[in-house]
Amino acid sequence: MSKIKLGEFQELNVVKMLDFGAYLCPPDDKNERVLLPKKELPKGTKVDDTIKVFVYKDSEDRLIATTEVPLIELNEVERLRVKEVTKIGAFLEWGLPKDLLLPYHEQIYKVKEGDCVLVSLYIDKSDRLCATMHVYDYLLSKSAYIEGDEVSGRVYEISENFGVFVAVDDKYSALIPKKDVFEDYKINQPVNARVAKVLDDGRLTLSTKRKISEQMSLDAEQIHKKLQATPNNFLPYNDKSSPDDIKAEFKMSKAAFKRAIGNLYKMKLIQIKEDGIYLN
Repeated sequence: MSKIKLGEFQELNVVKMLDFGAYLCPPDDKNERVLLPKKELPKGTKVDDTIKVFVYKDSEDRLIATTEVPLIELNEVERLRVKEVTKIGAFLEWGLPKDLLLPYHEQIYKVKEGDCVLVSLYIDKSDRLCATMHVYDYLLSKSAYIEGDEVSGRVYEISENFGVFVAVDDKYSALIPKKDVFEDYKINQPVNARVAKVLDDGRLTLSTKRKISEQMSLDAEQIHKKLQATPNNFLPYNDKSSPDDIKAEFKMSKAAFKRAIGNLYKMKLIQIKEDGIYLN
């Protein structure tokens, strides 16, 4: 196994000086070497010096060292800009001379030039550094957030079975559960939400709704305005309506709807009848 780590920063020793650069090696293996080009050599470098470098592959697939700092390292998650789209995939800007390939099979949707996409850096089967938009396994599961905290992030994946996956701060794993999804989300869509729960493994469950007491007032206000806007101040929904119908019409759960109309009824703003609700 190679002791020179592809896609990572590491401290290597100068083992040989050349006109075009210097060969570097791990401290305990002088037979394994990587070139640091002359233009990147710190002034006054000499044999046996230790230099911190990042290792990647050049356009000819040879290992090369650099003192430049890339925008992403192995297994990290960052948002990178699409520079170009070609037949083999998209190329991303990541702060190094050779752009980073995002293969088509690692794209969640077809990206275009100028897009900023959330990706992780991995090593493919051909031992090359590539980007992937499938970042679930690379996002961090431990954060300082607690239940009730307000957070922001972006949608990075949508599942019909589980809900909407959100990368909080572009680094922490979070989910809006399917039962709490009340709008049509898009990949890369910004999300402002509340931490509803911190799971045992540290991952976050999010809600775009406020705390129940606050949300009930907002939901009641929304329903009241809808009633006022109808020609006969009537809506054909009540506590016997199906959850799907309520979700489609009001973008809320049936439980939230029942709380809201109950609140309006107590305030004597509506009547609840067999065929629906009426404005008083």
